[in-house]
Amino acid sequence: MDIEHNSREKFYRRPFGAVTCGTEIRLRLAVYGAGIPSEVKLVYKEDGKDERRADMSYAFDINGNCIYTVKIKMPEKAGLIWYYFELKTDRGMVYYGNNCRQLGGKGEMSFEKPANSYQITVYNEEYKTPEWFKTGIAYQIFPDRFYNGNEDGSFLGSRTDIIKREWGEQPYYKAEQFGGEYLANDFYGGNLKGIIKKLPYLSDLGISVIYLNPIFRAYSNHKYDTGNYEEIDPMFGDEETFKELCAEAKKLGIRIILDGVFNHTGSDSKYFNKKGKYDSVGAFQSQDSPYYTWYRFMDWPNVYESWWGMTTLPQVEEHSEELRKYLLSDKNAIVKKWIRNGASGWRLDVVDELPGFFVKELRREIKSVDEDAVIIGEVWEDASHKTAYGERREYFLGGELDGVMNYPMRNALIDASLGRIDAAGLDERLMSLKENYPAPAYYSLLNMVTSHDVERIMTLMGDAPSKHDVDKEYQAHFKLDGYALELARERATLVLGLQMTLPGVPCIFYGDEIGMQGYGDPFCRATFPWDGIDEIDPDGLVRTRYKNMITLRNMSKAFSIGEFESVYTIGSVYAFLRRYEDESFLVIVNFSAGTEKVRVDAARYGIRKIVGITLDAETTESSDGIFYIEIPRHFLKVYKTE
Repeated sequence: MDIEHNSREKFYRRPFGAVTCGTEIRLRLAVYGAGIPSEVKLVYKEDGKDERRADMSYAFDINGNCIYTVKIKMPEKAGLIWYYFELKTDRGMVYYGNNCRQLGGKGEMSFEKPANSYQITVYNEEYKTPEWFKTGIAYQIFPDRFYNGNEDGSFLGSRTDIIKREWGEQPYYKAEQFGGEYLANDFYGGNLKGIIKKLPYLSDLGISVIYLNPIFRAYSNHKYDTGNYEEIDPMFGDEETFKELCAEAKKLGIRIILDGVFNHTGSDSKYFNKKGKYDSVGAFQSQDSPYYTWYRFMDWPNVYESWWGMTTLPQVEEHSEELRKYLLSDKNAIVKKWIRNGASGWRLDVVDELPGFFVKELRREIKSVDEDAVIIGEVWEDASHKTAYGERREYFLGGELDGVMNYPMRNALIDASLGRIDAAGLDERLMSLKENYPAPAYYSLLNMVTSHDVERIMTLMGDAPSKHDVDKEYQAHFKLDGYALELARERATLVLGLQMTLPGVPCIFYGDEIGMQGYGDPFCRATFPWDGIDEIDPDGLVRTRYKNMITLRNMSKAFSIGEFESVYTIGSVYAFLRRYEDESFLVIVNFSAGTEKVRVDAARYGIRKIVGITLDAETTESSDGIFYIEIPRHFLKVYKTE
């Protein structure tokens, strides 16, 4: 007996993917071979509830396949539905569930209750995400390392407890470089004034969104140890400078998104004040402190809950009403203040470590000030069914996030580019996101391939050893050159092309557009080499490719909010269509190290002509909708279809 259900084909599951509350879904199962089952049942349940069974009736026969069908109505409350199939035969019970990779599509037959069920995401019909964000192109900036806007290169602020570095020097990575303890207090002088001065550069590149790593007062260079949410770090500027940045950016059609670090503060902060540097009574100093309820003390004052055991980052108690008033709900709460000062949204650091009730309240309060503000979460896995600290997260049900950082896409593109998976494997992983994510969130994903937390894409594409296999000393001195660098540039171009043509919002980490290299933190956080761009990108090829692909992305909404459908997934060649209203584009990429000749059947889409719009993409007509395309090694072509 053979059994088949494919959650991605409308024949088997209609409608496809995530649905709104109350939607009726038709599910089908195909059974082929000897032995007609006496019973076929759909086994399904709402997340966290008991299983239910529904009889599936015989519908018709196709080429010897008996087709069984059932219709079920989704609940009126948003959540996840899990399902598999149960067949009673004369040889016992047979089951059919999701595949072992839990990626949807074709499943697997078993003789025991399946370990993996299919997922249906059910979300609120009112769930909306900002349209401006979906059609944007983002650029992430680590402020201290981007540009110093002072003509003489002087540092802002008057701190004496930092290590001042020369622009271009390698970030410190050893405890002894800081005097024996890793303090992350080496600074280069980048500031908000510098970002203002480089706005024309970003506008010329085609950027419409800037995502800033934290800019509030803090001890470290990364600022994830917040000292005062109410104040821009003096080394970066002040509140008026921030307002100026937002205003000048707006003139160029650019919006600013801030990094919200609300799971923990710094121990050196006005709220905790462990070192007594602030003119306040912190929770570490007194149990009568107005901030005492903000934290979780096991044995006050020295034993407290901290982020991943780092005592410099005491974790907050999100149940504290006073904390939530200060951050979220008061008239001048932090999340509201900075939106009113010009920001267009927040990226939430370690959102999976914030309880659901906190994120829901955060969304309500932000949207009450600006319904069009965007809320992006840091999630490294499939965010639709993420479980953290025993809680199933509800990011995309309509009451929490607009989107997340798309690490699953990043990982899939890297694996395909390095030959770890083939085109079918890539498609399976990309389609799993499309299947599980509601459309409002799917088109609001932040599609980054480098961030402040991971290796730069150029380093990865040059076959650099895994960071897990080499020490910091090796990473510090590693640099691609020669053939390895040329290979990296070819592969990085493929990743860039897909980043710009797949659903979601492309996000460029500062310096990737010129080919900067570097392993993860702190090597990915080097200073932008404004005076040495031509040394890193001597022929300007990387810059040209970025500008060309950004121009392509911005030429049609098909690449941002258009439909996405794969049309070729054989070997190392992947092709897909992006369609919006009367515009349609075919994107085809060859991940292999050799030229590939492929036969693409576009007849079922009514396509009879493809017009090349990227380098070496030829214009071809076909009366039968069959196109024979030759694509060089590590190459991407884009065609407009007619």
